[in-house]
Amino acid sequence: MTTITFIHSDNRSQSVEAADGDSLMLAALTHGVDGIVAECGGNAVCATCHVYVDEAWTAKLDPVSDDEDALLDGTAAERLPNSRLSCQIKVRPALAGLVVRIPDRQS
Repeated sequence: MTTITFIHSDNRSQSVEAADGDSLMLAALTHGVDGIVAECGGNAVCATCHVYVDEAWTAKLDPVSDDEDALLDGTAAERLPNSRLSCQIKVRPALAGLVVRIPDRQS
């Protein structure tokens, strides 16, 4: 298990123990994290699992794929340089302590 911290748009912090190998999106849904809508169920077609990765962690993630990049252009909240789709981030021990912010809206 890997600890991931979600910061809500109202600055509430919610830490969860995520199963290694799961997506960040699945960890959020499993633990009832508000603000991760995930309308497509993690199939990378809707962008409703948009998060802002804390700057200290961006270099530790796999690069953004072309498909994810295209979807990020259509997010409801502003796309920032640290925007990612949580369905495309796989939880692994090297990400223990990862911090992501949830945008104020997903759709």
